[in-house]
Amino acid sequence: MKRTNARWTILYVATLLVAVLPHAAKAAAVRAPLQPPNARRPAPNFSLLDASGRASRLSEYRGKVVVLNFWASECGGCRLEIPSFVELDQAYQGNGVVVLGVSMDISYESLKNAQEAWTRVRPFVQSHRINYPILMGDDEVTKLYDIQALPVTHLIDASGRIAATYVGIVDKNDVEANIKTLVKETLVKR
Repeated sequence: MKRTNARWTILYVATLLVAVLPHAAKAAAVRAPLQPPNARRPAPNFSLLDASGRASRLSEYRGKVVVLNFWASECGGCRLEIPSFVELDQAYQGNGVVVLGVSMDISYESLKNAQEAWTRVRPFVQSHRINYPILMGDDEVTKLYDIQALPVTHLIDASGRIAATYVGIVDKNDVEANIKTLVKETLVKR
């Protein structure tokens, strides 16, 4: 009898979680106002390695709007928002917008090094069909961007300045509206 009750309790809780979690994630989605251009501070430059060991610098993306997302493969909020970034990357590819992911798995999971982190991140990237560049974060980038929690996303304007910061799961519609505004700013400057 106890087993049957336990099974029903587990089934009930699982059903409740499936019904509530998507709505809770939407309700908790973070919005961020765009800073006026004269109030934006330069985005700290960094050089991080991709999965093939090639170094990539943030400054390489100057002239484009950058969606810079700091995440980890075992971060629940990160997992919830990554599909939004995949969609944004597909929608704005070739329109002066770059989505750039920085995995913080080394520090988030207390791993030894980047090689150990990539053994987790590569399969995650494949299974989630992430098609935008992924770099491996380190202690220096953690300090540069003062990362206290994950996920964290910065919208960087074409001049390389931080225009908006999202701490938590982003509201995709808000990010997209801000991207559109930043793209318009870029077109006006040309």
